[in-house]
Amino acid sequence: MHGPDLVGWMLVALCGGVGAACLWRLRDGPPERRRAAAGEAPMGLGMAVMAVPTSALEPPPPQLFAALFGVVAGYELALAASGSGHRSHHLHHAVGALAMVHMALGMAAPSPTGAHGHHTAASLDATGPTGAVTAVLLAYFAVYVLRTGVRPVPAGSPVGGTVGGTAGGGTPWPPEMAAACRSAMGLGMFTMLLVM
Repeated sequence: MHGPDLVGWMLVALCGGVGAACLWRLRDGPPERRRAAAGEAPMGLGMAVMAVPTSALEPPPPQLFAALFGVVAGYELALAASGSGHRSHHLHHAVGALAMVHMALGMAAPSPTGAHGHHTAASLDATGPTGAVTAVLLAYFAVYVLRTGVRPVPAGSPVGGTVGGTAGGGTPWPPEMAAACRSAMGLGMFTMLLVM
């Protein structure tokens, strides 16, 4: 990822931590919650890999990210169309995967100076098609983070209880953990779009 190295490493830590937490949530709990975690884990880990500063490591080809997350977007859209699980949840995952495709294609496109990937000024210029897509995605993730962050935990949900299942080995998994992971991933996506 281009942009300040500190921001890149903070995104790596945030998204990698969220991806790892989602993998941990896969170990136990109701099937519906495990399916949700299975959709969120690759997104968090993929975002972490994509956020690694280019000064530290040569990133994988952007086309690889575009192809991978294109498949994820198609899968999530198929699940939403089939009516399995929560339709809005699948649609949100599809939007996130398409945002990753958009960022990967932005990294692959040559800039006016002939270098690849650094489009901060062009991305935020909403007059072109790329800038307009970026602006729409920024607005979507800003609203998503604010909406998810202020949504209260249902009344009567025990903070340390087993509403969200158990985190392997019988350790209680707090019900607000999934919402916190989603908020963190939305914030990470917003930041990545902002600095792409």
